[in-house]
Amino acid sequence: MFINGQKVVCVDGSFPLGIEKFYNALPKQDAVYVVRGMAPAVGFNMQEELAVYLVGLHNPCSDTPPYPERGFKCERFRPLDELTEEEIMALTKPQEETVEIPG
Repeated sequence: MFINGQKVVCVDGSFPLGIEKFYNALPKQDAVYVVRGMAPAVGFNMQEELAVYLVGLHNPCSDTPPYPERGFKCERFRPLDELTEEEIMALTKPQEETVEIPG
């Protein structure tokens, strides 16, 4: 679904209460992340899913063999390039421009 190094945006940042005891860091709604890997996983509902791992968010390993790092369901994200220009502009802060004034 994604490739390593691809920018994605979190489209579902809502998590069930108590999940923070299993994770060090959770993605936030509308934040942009970079994919660092993906792997087959089993969700908390015991359903198979595809997990995505994000640069800057490192979490503990699962208690279930083969003990992979806890990732996030791919459906929580979409590629940044699928956003419209208007959506991208809303997610990025405008940078201040430096203007030289002739002296």
